[in-house]
Amino acid sequence: MTKAPTVEDVALAAGVSRQTVSNVLNSPGIVREETRERVLQAISDLGYRPHVAARRLRTRRSSTIGIHLDPYAGGISGVVLDRFVHALTERAGERGMRIQLYAARTPGDEIDRMRELIDGGEIDAVVITGTFHGDPRTGWLADRGIPFVAFGRPWGEDDVAAPAHLWVDVDGAAGTRAATEHVLARGTRVAFLGWPAGSGTGDERERGWREAMASAHAEGPRLVCEEDVGRARTVVADFLEGGNEVDGIVCASDALAIGAHLAAASAGRADLPVIGFDNTPAAEALGLSSVEQLPERVAAGVLELLMGESGSVVAPRLPAAGRAHVLVEPRLVVR
Repeated sequence: MTKAPTVEDVALAAGVSRQTVSNVLNSPGIVREETRERVLQAISDLGYRPHVAARRLRTRRSSTIGIHLDPYAGGISGVVLDRFVHALTERAGERGMRIQLYAARTPGDEIDRMRELIDGGEIDAVVITGTFHGDPRTGWLADRGIPFVAFGRPWGEDDVAAPAHLWVDVDGAAGTRAATEHVLARGTRVAFLGWPAGSGTGDERERGWREAMASAHAEGPRLVCEEDVGRARTVVADFLEGGNEVDGIVCASDALAIGAHLAAASAGRADLPVIGFDNTPAAEALGLSSVEQLPERVAAGVLELLMGESGSVVAPRLPAAGRAHVLVEPRLVVR
């Protein structure tokens, strides 16, 4: 049986001391970049894996990141968060970290659960999802100095230049802008089917449609519907039965897009371009174009903000580069 590589083996291969290897693993910020990269390359070449239990005792860290697991609510678009959690778990493992899932039904319940896990030493940091205006979770974490990153922006007045906390998000406006421009190539009247105003994510997606329409000097109706396939079908069916003509419909989600497509097909307009958002398997099965969020890139951005580009422990402050947010460009999938 081949002997597993040790810290001493890594130090010898990298031409550094055992303490330097330990610093790279536990406090990478204090090691020069050139030396750090040499040690990381030796770790990769040798296939070295730190002894997690020993490191936990030595550093008093759990090497674990907590993330809330949303309760199952059915629907179509939940697959995006599933992909995100899977990617986060995989990439965290590559950095010697683990993911702890926890359940909570309300923001207050989640704060209670985070407190239990942090006070019990079970997690070192948190990734939160589904941020919203006035989110109490971010303030609670920030006030206690707990390292965290949000999948979702703070929704403040200046989230880019002066964000309230570290965040990674998908550029929803860029996605719907690309979708609208794609439909505008066929005609100038493009509708937008979105959620009621006041949702940060929904408002961002609507903004992309409005910007594309304004740039093209085009006009189109704004239709409103809650996140529900049946309701979306009714809203679009009523709109089309009213004699309204459009060259296409851009939607805030795949659920809305599926409802819109079913309504168009029933009205004899199965060829009406309908574009969704999330690129779920349901949209793919129906042959609908959609904007894909690329949650794998979101997961990579979350870990980079939380741990630095090559860190193996959670950073208590901003990364050395000082970057406080990552905005992921989505991809329009045309079918």
